[in-house]
Amino acid sequence: MSEFDYIVVGAGSAGCVLANRLSACGRHSVLLLEAGGSDLSFWIWMPIGYGKTFYRRSVNWMYQTEPVVSLDGRTSYWPRGKVLGGSSSINAMVYIRGQPEDFEDWKAMGNPGWGWDDVLPYFKRSETNDRGRDDWRGDAGPVHVASMDRDLHPLCQEFLAAGDALQYPRNPDFNGATQEGLGFYQNTAKGGMRMSTARAYLRPARGRASLSVETRAHATRLLFEGTRATGIEYRQNGRLQTARARREVIVSAGAINSPQLLQLSGIGPGALLRDRGVEVRHDLPGVGRNLQDHLAIDFLYRSKVPTLNDQLYPWYGKLWQGLRYVLTRRGPLSLGVNQAGGFLKSRPELARPNMQVFFSPVSYTKAPPGKRPLMNPDPFPGFLMGTQPTRPTSRGHLEIRSSDPLEPVAIHPNYLDTDHDLQEMLEAARLTRRIAAAPALAKLIETEILPGRQVQSDEEMIADIRARAGTVFHPVATCRMGPNPACDVVDARLKVHGLQGLRVADASIFPTVTSGNTNAPAIMVGEKAADMVLADAS
Repeated sequence: MSEFDYIVVGAGSAGCVLANRLSACGRHSVLLLEAGGSDLSFWIWMPIGYGKTFYRRSVNWMYQTEPVVSLDGRTSYWPRGKVLGGSSSINAMVYIRGQPEDFEDWKAMGNPGWGWDDVLPYFKRSETNDRGRDDWRGDAGPVHVASMDRDLHPLCQEFLAAGDALQYPRNPDFNGATQEGLGFYQNTAKGGMRMSTARAYLRPARGRASLSVETRAHATRLLFEGTRATGIEYRQNGRLQTARARREVIVSAGAINSPQLLQLSGIGPGALLRDRGVEVRHDLPGVGRNLQDHLAIDFLYRSKVPTLNDQLYPWYGKLWQGLRYVLTRRGPLSLGVNQAGGFLKSRPELARPNMQVFFSPVSYTKAPPGKRPLMNPDPFPGFLMGTQPTRPTSRGHLEIRSSDPLEPVAIHPNYLDTDHDLQEMLEAARLTRRIAAAPALAKLIETEILPGRQVQSDEEMIADIRARAGTVFHPVATCRMGPNPACDVVDARLKVHGLQGLRVADASIFPTVTSGNTNAPAIMVGEKAADMVLADAS
């Protein structure tokens, strides 16, 4: 049995951060376990390649939820990274921290040290913003955050002009003084290539004697002596291995796999574990509960003017843009698909934005989830707009199906379980139509393909939402941080309630989902967790 000071389970958005920071001083030995393999893949490093990796089992857990009653019994496809870098290696790369009020809410829920003034230094420490440093942004961190302005499609300017007509403010930086307004997204990228946490944090640390990285290492259960976590059991190359942690085990396997590992190890709702044939080590009801995710509705338009479809659909267009990318790291293949968008209030009386809008100058017909990659746009000019309510109130859960660590968990998203969430989805659809009807865009639209102009009444739009709304891939909160062991899983220092030597540090600890994309806050959690671990070791 090998021994280390710290064992980090999961080389994802938070796990790579922890591996780097904990091993940096050289005094502590760190083992990083990752169930997937290397991130050295063209489809991972090329930004637009995420459409391929979203459906590639070699780098993706490719989860499916249970049927969702409120979505007409449809299942929801949940890609999650199974590769160095985790979901930061396969996501759409949009860099959004959330609103300051999100973190003030976390603090108010009984989590001292997690307010906006507490977390802002970690956001700044983690990034190098290509626009430079200011009161809100950093310029010396591992994660490079890139502006896409020079390669944006001209249609993005028409989207902003539509917002101008509706008197929506323009916002040059959604991560600056305020989040509200429309503008251009920044991506986690550098030199036209994806900036995952594997590239940002792990690659610079791989040569350290203090860091060991094991890939294709699927954690199967945590090891204990009494109530203290002492190590990990994992399966690698068909063999069962164990490793011992002298100080701590830190679970950073993500919002799906972290609660799964805890439940497999006997930590979770006692009745559930007994029913699944797992011996209860610590009855902790909140493990796997409080699941939150963002749900969005997309509108698809046929355009009177050329869009990215015209560049990327023909074989010669693919060839030209491919050569352009290989030679210059420029062009549409160097960007994410969501080029413009922003954060708006669906009603003027609201205190802060409650909607996130995405504008994509490309359109495509999605394949059935998990069947084939989404690489080809439509053979006609088109574009997409999507809107998601940022702070849903519905809560789902996930649970192991059996004691088999290789069996995927049962995921119950429970979307649209509250009247509030259904009303906000309706407002999201109305907001999208409002922007499309503004003169700058209306003059470019030949027809609304989906849902189509025949859908007009509230009842018709709600039916369309139930038929088409989909996840934006932001699951969080399944090992929620909070002071109450009856419903929370970790305390404000990310220690699992009632146990020693065990922390959870990833998006699963979010008390509530943040207002926007979740990768940047997950990286922040890794940074803050590393400081906590090192402080407790001193």
